[in-house]
Amino acid sequence: LGAHDESSVDYPDYAQALAQAVIKGEAQLGILICGTGIGMSIAANKVTGAYAAHASDCYSARMARLHNGANILAIGGRVLGPELAREVVRAFLTTEPADDERHVRRRRKIQSLEEQ
Repeated sequence: LGAHDESSVDYPDYAQALAQAVIKGEAQLGILICGTGIGMSIAANKVTGAYAAHASDCYSARMARLHNGANILAIGGRVLGPELAREVVRAFLTTEPADDERHVRRRRKIQSLEEQ
């Protein structure tokens, strides 16, 4: 879905496209990469049903899935080296959301914020 060369692009367009693909079920999860990952996560989270987490380490990526049920990971291509980026993505992709009552309850509370 992303840019295919070094041309300057508007990252919110790609964040929106990816978030919509995830919430429509065209993809199970999404990975966003920009300079820091911050702008992409902010933009993706504007799409109802998208739960984008910015992570720069494996623990945060794992917890984003396990506790928060994030369906999108945003990382920074300018702040993470290639090997760490691969490890962070792997941690995100190999973790499933916890199904215990307290985390499910908290995720439902986050989802209810979209209705306000």
